Amino acid sequence: MARLTTSEARKKATREKIELGGLIVKAGLRYEKRALLLGALVDLSRRLKADAEERKRLTAIGAEAFGDDS
Repeated sequence: MARLTTSEARKKATREKIELGGLIVKAGLRYEKRALLLGALVDLSRRLKADAEERKRLTAIGAEAFGDDS
């Protein structure tokens, strides 16, 4: 597989960050403090590693939220 050029890699990383920021907005968390958001994500990461059922439950909630796009 060909390696991405530095410019292509930066564009890809930038696009990923924009998409992830969009998830924060879609979840209704746009105006929350960054420390709260990071803390919630760190806690979620830990819980997901320990609980496959929680992963399934949250995946279903997210899929439903994406389905609400009009």
